[in-house]
Amino acid sequence: MLGRILKYDLKWVYKVVVIFYILSFIFSIIGRGLSAIENSLVFSVVTQITFGIAISMMVSGLINCLMRLWARFIRNVYKDESYLTHTLPVEKKTIYASKVIAAIICVFTTVVVSVACLFICYYSEANMQVLKSMLELAAETYNTTVLNLLLLISFVIFLEIMFIVLIGYVGIIIGHKSNQNKMVKTLIISFALYFLTQALTLGLIYVYGLFNSNIMNLINTTDIINVDAIKSIMYVGIGIYLVYIMFYYILGKKQLKKGVNIE
Repeated sequence: MLGRILKYDLKWVYKVVVIFYILSFIFSIIGRGLSAIENSLVFSVVTQITFGIAISMMVSGLINCLMRLWARFIRNVYKDESYLTHTLPVEKKTIYASKVIAAIICVFTTVVVSVACLFICYYSEANMQVLKSMLELAAETYNTTVLNLLLLISFVIFLEIMFIVLIGYVGIIIGHKSNQNKMVKTLIISFALYFLTQALTLGLIYVYGLFNSNIMNLINTTDIINVDAIKSIMYVGIGIYLVYIMFYYILGKKQLKKGVNIE
């Protein structure tokens, strides 16, 4: 049953988001084609405009991905489709799991499409050489490989986006327990959880700094940044966000299991 629910969740989200994927590819390809025309100021300007539109489509794709995930949750669990959803022989934790898995898949594909479109727009031997040099320098500085550095950066970005998605889910669940002003309360709760969690993160880093002088120097001084300190913060940050994601996943599942106030 999880697979069936997940299929409909993905279909509903991708129904709109895929349009931004296509537009991103179209403007990237057009811009790439125009960039091949040399010694023309007009085509150079048009090329940059086209690349700008392509990038805006990528950003819009990510924003719409998040908005569609949250909208799907509300519509499927609380509004138009809720009566059908809650008459299915399936537990609420399965419904919630489907929404989370859909978020993982949609966010991943959106990031992959964006990377592919950026590659189409800006690939050249010169640009790749510059990028390679920068990545090699960064990898050498952090005593790692280029591949590991890219994977680490991608993983951090992915965790941050999933953290935002899950906070939205929890905000929706708690906000819709009220009888009035459900959307207003959803927004207030979501933003409050986000800022409280970020404040907690800063507090945890400060406590960690009490036992690590390099971390404390980042907080108290403007001296040259210590590489070991940055690495420590990155690894600690990954651990913290993994805990947050697990916490909000469990919290959302437990709150949804307590009951649903259908509109």
